[in-house]
Amino acid sequence: MPVNDADLLPRLRAGEQKAYRELVATYQGAMRAVAFAIVGSRNADEVVQDAWLAVVRSLDGFQARSSLKTWLLTITANTAKTRLKGNRREVLLDDIPSPHGSVGDERFRADGHWLLAPHAWHHDSPEALLSEDELRECLEKTLASLSELQSSVLQLREREGLALEEICNLLQVSLSNVRVLLHRARLKVFATLEHFEETGQC
Repeated sequence: MPVNDADLLPRLRAGEQKAYRELVATYQGAMRAVAFAIVGSRNADEVVQDAWLAVVRSLDGFQARSSLKTWLLTITANTAKTRLKGNRREVLLDDIPSPHGSVGDERFRADGHWLLAPHAWHHDSPEALLSEDELRECLEKTLASLSELQSSVLQLREREGLALEEICNLLQVSLSNVRVLLHRARLKVFATLEHFEETGQC
């Protein structure tokens, strides 16, 4: 169930512990994705912890001019940028090769979806359920092989539902760069799906 800012804010300001747990459960993943993209894996968790401290200190000053989610992610981005102390990481479009290569752009519509989707898996047997677990493991490996920026952009777009422009603002990356990063990440995931469907292996 999505978090309702109007319901959650008064509870947070009243110091309700359950409200804080809901806030963390809902937004921790998105905050980590933002931190990961800016400072890398080594410092991402520390940045998120610092961001939560800043959130608690600043909550009374939050005026709801943006959504709670946008406010949290902006604090996270600013905390991460401060951690870098002005040494901006170079945004690279270089690709880390996928274990299965990639699939051609001609297989997808302009919006990134399949022209012809992979065949559906049938979940009506123990073998099919085992295959589903193997596929999940395979996809996790592919996601781990993405560059930090590709992984973060993919998570912020696909899991968190952020608009491309919002991702640009948070990560200070151009719109064209975000589109390329997202497209390349999707292609690698699609290639893994297709390889698994054809061979049954990762």
